[in-house]
Amino acid sequence: MGYESKILKLFKNGYLTTKDVTENNIPRTYLTKLIKENKIERVSRGVYIKKNVLVDEFMVLQSKSKYAIYSNATALYLHGLSNRIPIKYDITVKSGYKGSLQKEDNVTLFYTKRELLELGVIDYKLDSGNIIRVYDLDKTICDIIKNKKKVDAEIFNKAIREYFYSKKKNTLKLYEYAKKMNIYNKVRDIFEVLG
Repeated sequence: MGYESKILKLFKNGYLTTKDVTENNIPRTYLTKLIKENKIERVSRGVYIKKNVLVDEFMVLQSKSKYAIYSNATALYLHGLSNRIPIKYDITVKSGYKGSLQKEDNVTLFYTKRELLELGVIDYKLDSGNIIRVYDLDKTICDIIKNKKKVDAEIFNKAIREYFYSKKKNTLKLYEYAKKMNIYNKVRDIFEVLG
């Protein structure tokens, strides 16, 4: 089997990264060859799609950094607590992050301490079949409370109300996250008003 065939078999849900190619000891020049043959397309640095596959912006943005985690209003949308399709994607990265996501016009970056970055992260399967990293529902609620001034008031109020009445909520986890994020009193005050 030739390198081109091997590359085409490495695609997952229509996507491939340069890392996938190098880990399989395939010279990168074959990626260029497949692009010239119009079999694949480069959608961003190190990310390729098969021809005739729709670009999944969630996947493309997340592939730009191993530290990128969807959060805030974008996570609310993914969890069904907002019906506003993201125009700008909210992504949390570790403090001190310097990378290509900073140059993206359609991204709002939030920064957090390294030790809190992985708190509440889950793998989320998109309709496309791609898996992205996003904060779970309870961590997302903590994030929007922490970043209340940066979140649209209508989205904030709807999300808090829907979370409060949701069967999916885990208040033990919510308060555990709030303590670690030093926002316990803010979270308690908001939910005491509703209770």
